[in-house]
Amino acid sequence: MDTQDKQSHQPMSKIHPSLRPRANKSKRQSKGTKPPTGKVRLQKFLAEAGIAARRKCEEMIVEGLVEVNGKVVESLPAFVEPAKDTVKVNGQKVRMPQRVYFLLNKPKNVICSNSDPQGRKRAIDLVDTPFRVVCVGRLDTETSGAIILTNDSELVNRMTHPRYELPRTYEIRIRGSMDDVAIERFKQGSWLSGGKGGRAEVRVIRRNNVETMLEVTIQGGLHSELRLVMHRVGFKVLSIRRTRIGTITLKDTPLGCSRPLTKAQVDYLKKSTGMPIE
Repeated sequence: MDTQDKQSHQPMSKIHPSLRPRANKSKRQSKGTKPPTGKVRLQKFLAEAGIAARRKCEEMIVEGLVEVNGKVVESLPAFVEPAKDTVKVNGQKVRMPQRVYFLLNKPKNVICSNSDPQGRKRAIDLVDTPFRVVCVGRLDTETSGAIILTNDSELVNRMTHPRYELPRTYEIRIRGSMDDVAIERFKQGSWLSGGKGGRAEVRVIRRNNVETMLEVTIQGGLHSELRLVMHRVGFKVLSIRRTRIGTITLKDTPLGCSRPLTKAQVDYLKKSTGMPIE
């Protein structure tokens, strides 16, 4: 029996991934099919177990790297019953980890991605946990302040969905004295998210000839646009710090440090995004 015949008689789970046939992309078509009662999508289960991001988990499934109850799954949609089914990835049993939730006071020059070819410091490096967590949304490298990290993929999806976006509050320090006319132009809101955002709530913290400090709360807009809008109204941003996500503040969280969210805070986030409270 030649090498090809030997491979064809081996169980799919025993064949090296590089030797397996590439799955057709059409196998990924899984939208529109509602999970049966008591079951969840396989890629969602894998993502919540910390295997990888949901899209990557879909790729792993169609490439034949995932087994459910001893059978290789190679197409989507696929569903599992977490309490009963045995799921393996590359022959290793998948166990659902404890869900964890952290608030990080991110410094500048720290990225929110989990991987970085440039080797820069990552937000996850500042969180002491054995679990694979991800940032809920993004703060650019020049922006500091509050960001949530968790391994609860459903909460991540909901908190980053436009339907559920919580208000975010920022302290923006700009060069020069910003008068009330310029502040009103800034507040209008048509610049947020390509014209789809609401008005910004603005409070002047301090204002003099050297600089102006504003507290700005937005909902549905992108914080990265704050610098651009300030430029459009003729002011240079010196610093931006996110101070609050909904009702969750940076109290007792020094710069560069993280802390677990309280159960009340986790319940608040879930309730605000339409998730059941455990």
